[in-house]
Formats: sequence, structure tokens, C-alpha cells
Amino acid sequence: MKKLFSVVFIGLNLILFSQKRPDLSKIIDSIAQANWKTANTVLDSIDTETLSNIKVIKKGDTIIFKDRPQLSLQDMPITPYSMFNTVEAQRWFIFGQNSLVFNQSSFSNWYAGGNDNIGVIGKVNYNFNYKTGKHFLENNVQLGYGFVSSTGQSTRKTEDYINLSSNYGYELGSNYYLSTGFQFASQFGAGYNYSLTPDPTYDDRVSKFMAPGYLNLGLGISYNPNDNFQLVMRPINGKFTFVLDPHLQQAGKFGLERDGQSMRTELGAMVNATYRINIMKDMTLLNKLNLFSNYLEHFERVDVAYSAALNMKFNRFITTVVTFDMVYDHDQIAGLQTKQTLGVGLTYNFGFKLERDKNNKIINPFIK
Repeated sequence: MKKLFSVVFIGLNLILFSQKRPDLSKIIDSIAQANWKTANTVLDSIDTETLSNIKVIKKGDTIIFKDRPQLSLQDMPITPYSMFNTVEAQRWFIFGQNSLVFNQSSFSNWYAGGNDNIGVIGKVNYNFNYKTGKHFLENNVQLGYGFVSSTGQSTRKTEDYINLSSNYGYELGSNYYLSTGFQFASQFGAGYNYSLTPDPTYDDRVSKFMAPGYLNLGLGISYNPNDNFQLVMRPINGKFTFVLDPHLQQAGKFGLERDGQSMRTELGAMVNATYRINIMKDMTLLNKLNLFSNYLEHFERVDVAYSAALNMKFNRFITTVVTFDMVYDHDQIAGLQTKQTLGVGLTYNFGFKLERDKNNKIINPFIK
């Protein structure tokens, strides 16, 4: 009997061990491969921009992209942060904004009264920025001019400015940059005080091109943690005020110390801050603040220039713009200056980037 049980036990073991056992190493490898594919998908999905329908030509060890996809248009000026955090290999960054704002009203037998009027304001804002390695150069051009014409009144200026700036920077790390450059500000045409002279002549002018004109030269540090905020601090800044019109070279005007003086020099500290608030989709508020204090004279008198622009975008071209400007400069007027405008107009933005080397047809994998 024992022999029978022994034979049966041995037979069962032979049957079991003769079955084909699974390859545990293959199972482990398949699990690892599945986990890698899942992780790889997550990593690739960090950037949602993808390539599609790209024709390539392979010549030796070089891949040439025949039909390069278009880059998405920029809707805001280029900042050092955007230049150093782009996924593309390029040196030139270009942004442009053109706007034309209209104001109009007309009356016919209107019992309450009123004058027909039409107003137009044109503005341009261009950035031409260059980057190589940790070095970059920012060039900005801002121009604006506007007028309003009313029945029974002379045409009056409502907007007039020329702002030019160029800034060299060097990336220091952690969103800090060395900052040095210049800013120039003036206006196109003659300005008048319509409250004192409702129908002015040229001799009634209170300002004109290069009277005044302002030039700032400085050295400092800029902080730009994202595209919506930028702070420039220049503890060493020279401010030069030019008054090249002899008619306006009078003591007390624009800080001039004597009659016939054409330039005033100041040495002080300057701070520039830009903060862009995305209130909701297609509605933004752009805030700009400029502060300057003269080390050499009345350090406590800080020149303040603040501007706010509320942009409400209806579509790609039609925008409602509300602007508010506030200036305090004791050298101009010992009081607060304010200006506010509102209008609906046409706005066209464009932005594109020139590649580092057109002969080396390289394209990065994440382009919309």
C-alpha cells in the first residue's frame, strides 16, 4: 500500500513540474515597461503644445523641416523672463501693437444743446529685443498722438508723447538681471493751456518738442519673476532735462534755475515698476509706476509718474481702452497732474521671432 501511495505521489509531482512555468523576469519587465510608458506620457504632457503635419527631409545625419509651423502670435510685450524661459532657440524677439481710438458725437436740433465733435488717438508700441547666452538687449518705441475737433472751437491736442528706451541686461540668476540703459521722453508738437488761452496762437505755447525733453541714464538691477511683473531699481541714475526753445527758457519752468538755461542735470535714484493684472478673459489692467529722487537737491521731493490702461477686448481687432495718467513733478508744477481718456477703437498686435541661424534648420519639439 505504501508503495502504491509513493508511486502516485511521485507521478503527481512529475505531472506538476512538467507543466510550463511562467517567465517571472518577463512579467517584471512588462510591468516596468508599462510604468515607464505612463510616466513618459505624463512628462510629455507638461507642455501641451505639439507638432503636427510636418514634412521632413533627411540628408545624411541632418534633418530638414520642409514646412515649418507658424509660431503663435504674442499678445503682450516681450520681457526678460519670457526671453530666458522660451523653449525655442532664437535670438530676436519682436512685438508690435498698433491702436487707433475714436470718439465722436453729433447733434441736430437737440434741445439740451451740444457741439459736434470728433476725436482720434493713434498709438504704437514696438519691442525689438535680442538675446545671446546670458546677455540681452531691450529696445522699446512708444509713440502717441491725438486730437479732438469741435464745432466752434479750434482743434485741440488730447495725446502727445514720444518714449524711447534701450536697456542692456545680464542674467544673474533667480530672475534677477543686471540693468543699464537709457530712457528718452518728449513730445511731437506744441502744447497749450486751453483754460487760459481757449483760442491759442503759437506764441501761447507752454511746451513743444525738446521743450522739455528728458533723458535718463542709469545702472542697477531688475527683477522679473514672470511676464506680468517687472521691477527695475537704479540707485545710480542721471536725469537730464532739455529745454531747447528760447521762448520757454525761463527760471522756474521745468526746474530751470535761470533764464536762458537749456539743460538741467540731476543725479539720483530711479525705480520703474510694471504690473499687469488679468482681470478676466480679454480684460487686462496694465499699471506702470516711475519714481525718481534727486540726491543733490531736495531728496524728499520724489517725482512720481503713474499710468493705468484698462483694455477690454471684444475680438482680435476691436478694443475699448480706458487710460488714467497721474504725474507729480515739483519742477513742473507744485501740484498733481491728471489725465483720463476713454475710447473704442481698432487694435492690432503682432509678434514673431527670428531664428538663431536660418541655415541650421533646427526646430524644437514644442511649438503651437
